[in-house]
Amino acid sequence: MAPVSGTEKLAQVTEILSQLKSALDSNSLPPTQQKKLLETLKIHGRDPKNADPIFTEHGIRTLCRYAFDNSNVQVSQEALRCLANALLLRSEARQILVNLEYASKAAEKLKSESIDDEFLLSRILFLMTYDTNLDYEKLVKENQLAESINLALARHSKRYSRSTRRSSQTPSNPMDTMALSETVKLIFNITHFYPDLSAHFSKSIPHIFKILVQNRIPSPPLQAPVSYLINALLNLDLEDKEGQQLRFLGQNAVFPTFDAKCNAEHLINILDNAIVAYTEAELDTAISPVLTLIRRIYEIAPENVKKYMEWLLLPTDEERARPLGRSDTLSSRLLRLSTSALTPSLRSNISAMMFELSGKDAAQFVKNVGYGFASGFLVSNNIQMPENALDAHATAGDEDNIVPVNPVTGQRVDMEEPDTGPPMTQEEREREAERLFVLFERLRATGVMDVQNPVAEAVRSGRFEELPDDYEEH
Repeated sequence: MAPVSGTEKLAQVTEILSQLKSALDSNSLPPTQQKKLLETLKIHGRDPKNADPIFTEHGIRTLCRYAFDNSNVQVSQEALRCLANALLLRSEARQILVNLEYASKAAEKLKSESIDDEFLLSRILFLMTYDTNLDYEKLVKENQLAESINLALARHSKRYSRSTRRSSQTPSNPMDTMALSETVKLIFNITHFYPDLSAHFSKSIPHIFKILVQNRIPSPPLQAPVSYLINALLNLDLEDKEGQQLRFLGQNAVFPTFDAKCNAEHLINILDNAIVAYTEAELDTAISPVLTLIRRIYEIAPENVKKYMEWLLLPTDEERARPLGRSDTLSSRLLRLSTSALTPSLRSNISAMMFELSGKDAAQFVKNVGYGFASGFLVSNNIQMPENALDAHATAGDEDNIVPVNPVTGQRVDMEEPDTGPPMTQEEREREAERLFVLFERLRATGVMDVQNPVAEAVRSGRFEELPDDYEEH
C-alpha cells in the first residue's frame, strides 16, 4: 500500500473503521477481507498523526470485538496488533479498553498456548499496568491470570535442557524470545504495583532460573530477555514463611539439588560480562538489578554457596601482590566502580554487597577490601569500626602462611615497592603532620571510630619537639 498522510490518511482510517463496524453488525465481510482491512489499519496506526479515530472509544471498541469476540485466529491476532500499537502510542486508549471491560477477556485469552497470542496479550496487559485503574487482583483471582503466566513460562522453560550444551540454547523462533520478554515484563510490573500478588507467581521461579542458566550469555549480556528475567525475579519471594527456600517437585528453586551454586554462579558471570561490555555511565543503571538479585540470593544461601560467592566476588590472596583494585579481576573492577564518579547509584550498591559478603563485620570488611575502599561506605552509613581494623599487621593467607597486609591498600607489605624518592624535608614533615592531624580530627568527629589522634598524643607524651627558629636540616 502506498503511504498516505494528512487528510487522505484520516479519511482512509475513518472509512476502514466504518467498514469494520458495519461488518460486525451484518456479518458481511469474509475473514480474509477483515484481516486485510485490519492490516491496513495497523499500518496507519503506527503513526498516531491523522489516525485519531483509532484511539477513540468507537475505534477501541471495534478493535476489541475483532480481537476478543472473533473466532478466526488470524483476524483476532491482527486486531490484537492494532490494539497493542494503540495502547503503546496513546495512554488514554488503555483506560478506554478497561472501561469497555475487555481486560478480563484479555486475561482469559492468555490461557491460549499460541506464542503469538502470548506476545500480544502480555504486551497489552503490560501496557495497562500504566495509567489505568485496572484491578489486577481481580484478574488473578477470577481469570487465573497468574496461573496462565506460570504455564506460559513453564512452556518456555521446556525449550531448555540441562543435557544440552549451554552454548546451543538459543530459541529458533524470534517470537519465542519476544513473547518471553513481554511475559516476564508483565510479571515484574504486576508484582511491583501489586506486591501482595507476588506469591501467585512463585511457581515461575524455577522456570525463570532454568531459562537464565541454560541460555548462553548474549553479547551484550543484558539484552532481552536476560534483563527482563532478572527484573522479574526481584519482586518474587525466594523464601517461604518459615525462611526456607521454595521447593518445587523436591528441588530447591534457587539452590537446585543437582548444583546448589549454579544460579548464583551464572548471575555472577552475567555481572562479570556486563562490566566489560558496558561503559561506566551505562553500568550505573544497567547492572544494579543484577547486583540486587545477587545480594538477595547471598542472604538466603546455604553456607557452602555463600563461601563460593565470596570466593568469586571478594579479592583473593593472589590479588594482594598489588594494591587492591589494580588487577583485571571481577573483584578489582567492582572495587574501582565503587569509587567511580560516573556510577553514583552503583557505588553504594557494590559497597553494600562487599560489606554483606564480609558478614556485615566492619573489621572483616576492611580486611577484605582495604580501608581505602571501605572507609566511605562505613562513614556514610555511620558504622562503628573497631580500632584494630587499621592494625598494620592485618594478615592474609592461611594459619601456616600468614603475611602482613597494608590495611589501607590491601596489598601485602612484602610486595610493596620501596620508597626510592628523596627523604622529606622538615617543612614537608610539618605539612604532613598537620594534614594527618586534621584528617584524624575529622574522622574522630564523625563518631565512626573512637581513635586517638597520633599527632596530639605525640605532643602530650613529649615526643613532639618544637624546633628553634634557627634550626637547619642537615
